[in-house]
Amino acid sequence: MKRLVLIMWRMSKADLRLLWFALRHPDRPAWLLPASAILTLYALEPFNFALPVLGVIDDMVLLPLALHYLLKLLPPHLANHRFAR
Repeated sequence: MKRLVLIMWRMSKADLRLLWFALRHPDRPAWLLPASAILTLYALEPFNFALPVLGVIDDMVLLPLALHYLLKLLPPHLANHRFAR
């Protein structure tokens, strides 16, 4: 389980960095802020506490996929931004 969490973190770290950049960019699309807020609220929904098994599946599969899809909808000048390491 720990290995799976580390793999998912490494995969979504780049997406989270790109989302943070896009949210602070002055040319961000108008839909990005509400969509990010909805995704955040979905991550914190109380059903994760009521059904722990479904919450883990939700957090490990659906949230990274939704985040990646959200970033695919960004304009090219924001989506193609590369970060210096």
